Amino acid sequence: MHGPNPSIWLLSGTGEGPLIAARLLAAGWSVQLSLVSEDALRAYAPHPRLQSRLGALAGPGAIEAELQDAPLAPFRWVIDASHPFACRISADLAAVCARFNQPLLRLWRPPAPQRPGSRLILLDQLEDLAALDLEGERLMLAIGARHLARAVERAGARACFARILPSPASLRLALAAGLAPGSLACHRPGTGLSATATALGAIERALLQHWGITTVLCRQSGGPTEQIWQGLCAELGLTLLLLKRPDEPISEAGLWPLEPLLERVGFPGVQPPAGEGKPSGGDPAG
Repeated sequence: MHGPNPSIWLLSGTGEGPLIAARLLAAGWSVQLSLVSEDALRAYAPHPRLQSRLGALAGPGAIEAELQDAPLAPFRWVIDASHPFACRISADLAAVCARFNQPLLRLWRPPAPQRPGSRLILLDQLEDLAALDLEGERLMLAIGARHLARAVERAGARACFARILPSPASLRLALAAGLAPGSLACHRPGTGLSATATALGAIERALLQHWGITTVLCRQSGGPTEQIWQGLCAELGLTLLLLKRPDEPISEAGLWPLEPLLERVGFPGVQPPAGEGKPSGGDPAG
């Protein structure tokens, strides 16, 4: 399936995706970007060698069609930098790429280490909220708009607040979950760059203090976002409820930290060594 084309299919979001795309384009690759929504595309700088495909990939058949018929296909590499909780797309992508012998790399986001003295509770699933005594808490929900209704229903907190993406769909879901307009903040997550992450932390700190938050619920996504929430909760003495990430799909892609992944991809004019796309062994976080 893969050929000599200097092209890469990147599946990502607004976290590390803009940084990865910028680095690939700077190295000379052509990049086809898959994103769920047009709103996420605004985080990416326009480039003549960057093409985008918007909308969810509807199962293995859609992935096969993309590998065969996309404008930049065949791809030298496929990079799965989707969210750690997007387990269905990652599993389907790993299975289809293995079947077509398509080199695939999966971005590894190491979990943030727990801060000393922090009050952290790891939850296996959202339903575990019902077992906690949150009745007197002021709860910040940072878990994505699709899950707000379930979280509000199960938490039973005195007051719930949420920060959501600045999109009509996210706002509709938040209001449908019973959150009042004054309990919502619409802003876009950072891109993983240090300056943006610092600004993001300042925004989140201001929200926590403005609303008098006592407990935060977020996902164990790894990377800068989880580090920010852990740091703020430890600094402000808040309880952090961390929704455990699902297991990574088993595949030949392996798990690659950001810099080793980009080094593995290399440059368009350099042919990868035998066994391309397969990990060289060792701890994925190292």
